[in-house]
Amino acid sequence: MPTWDDRQPIYRQLADRLAGALLDGDPPEGEPMPSVRALAAQYMLNPLTVGRALQALTDDGLLDNRRGLGLFVRAGARDKLRSLERQRFLEQEWPQLRTKLRRLGLHMDELQWEQA
Repeated sequence: MPTWDDRQPIYRQLADRLAGALLDGDPPEGEPMPSVRALAAQYMLNPLTVGRALQALTDDGLLDNRRGLGLFVRAGARDKLRSLERQRFLEQEWPQLRTKLRRLGLHMDELQWEQA
C-alpha cells in the first residue's frame, strides 16, 4: 500500500510519482496513460484525487487529452520534465544538500557514485 506524506496534498504526491514514471519512460511518449480507474485501484485512491493529479500533469504540458480516447503522453514531455526537475533540484534541493555536506565535513572525493 502506498504511503503518503501529510505535509503535501495527495494529488500532488501522486502527480510527482507519475512524473517520475514519465521520466523513466513509463509510459513512453505518444502512448496512453493508464485510466483514472486503473490508477485509483493501483494507488487505492479516490478517482477524483487521481483526476486532479492527471489534470496537474496536463496543466504542466506533459499530457494531451484526446477526446474520447483518454490522456496521452505528449511528445517532448520527458525532456520538458527533465528540464523542470533539474531546475527544481538546482534551486531547492542542491543548496540544502550542499549545506548538509559542509556541516558533515564531507568532500566530493569521499562520495561514491553508482554508475547507471
